[in-house]
Amino acid sequence: MVTMKSAVRAEPAAERRREPKAATATAAAEPGRVLRVTHDTHYRYAARVESAQHQARLKPLSTPRQKLLSFALDIEPKPESVGVETDAFGNERASFALNQPHDALFVRSRSVVRVAAPAWSAGKRGAPPPAIAQPDAAHASAWEAVRDRFCYRAGQPYDAASEFVFASPHVACHPELAAYASASFTPGRPLVQAAWELMRRIHAEFAYAPDSTDVTTTALDALALRKGVCQDFAHVMIGAIRSLGLAARYVSGYLLTQPPPGQPRLIGADASHAWVEVYDPLWPEDGGWLQLDPTNDRAPGDDYVMLSVGRDYADVTPLRGVIRGGGADQVLKVAVTVEPLEEV
Repeated sequence: MVTMKSAVRAEPAAERRREPKAATATAAAEPGRVLRVTHDTHYRYAARVESAQHQARLKPLSTPRQKLLSFALDIEPKPESVGVETDAFGNERASFALNQPHDALFVRSRSVVRVAAPAWSAGKRGAPPPAIAQPDAAHASAWEAVRDRFCYRAGQPYDAASEFVFASPHVACHPELAAYASASFTPGRPLVQAAWELMRRIHAEFAYAPDSTDVTTTALDALALRKGVCQDFAHVMIGAIRSLGLAARYVSGYLLTQPPPGQPRLIGADASHAWVEVYDPLWPEDGGWLQLDPTNDRAPGDDYVMLSVGRDYADVTPLRGVIRGGGADQVLKVAVTVEPLEEV
């Protein structure tokens, strides 16, 4: 029995260039940007696989700012059936078995989504927008107040965000992570403002270095290395925030392939990407979850597609499984394309 390697490691790929075309009536009919995502995963095995069990989390979420317009999942060789269920974090998980011998596996997901940018941010890098720099007290809590909210008290209402306060497989709650966060989380500071500064510090102090880490790297490992990829940047930020007793969760998703004219190309384009959500119950959008991307030093906008959320990467792996046979070596190729509908 051989465990299949995790299918998607967020890494940049070659840039694709296209001449823009006129926007379609469909894209203009409703607010938000319409994006098409194609995600191909191709395994080739050194020896024949006799049987396999797989799970895929490849269907984008539907949220107040993201509407899934269509989705299709193609698998070769074709399984006898595909079972679909919702996991504990609200992600759709497809399970399938391959009982016929095969020497390769090809999985393609095709999605069309409409994404709206958050009302409070233009989604650009740099200094925080007014909603963060000078938050309204009615819409932003002091971080200690949110921390105290998660302390157990008899009769206190349950807050689902409390599931994201504790340690998880890749993210420890540790004094070293708390110490790193404390430079941003000074006494009485609004949580969203402190989180924005922490995001900026990680972006500035950590080097983006593909192949310096892998899918088993923990938040503490990445903190010591001060380098990694988007998975590591997200894990460090989540661990730092949780180590203060606050709630943060991991977001797996995609970035738009072609940035708008004049905008810098984003690390992680043409691949899966990862960023962070931080919880403040007073934050007025997305159920209190503020999205931040420490890899690119910005708040996600309408050029980001949310795929799954969880405690860390282990909860949102796009494709995983167990195979019988296959030999010691597996060749994995992943290709992701995100395109504005008007350019298709």
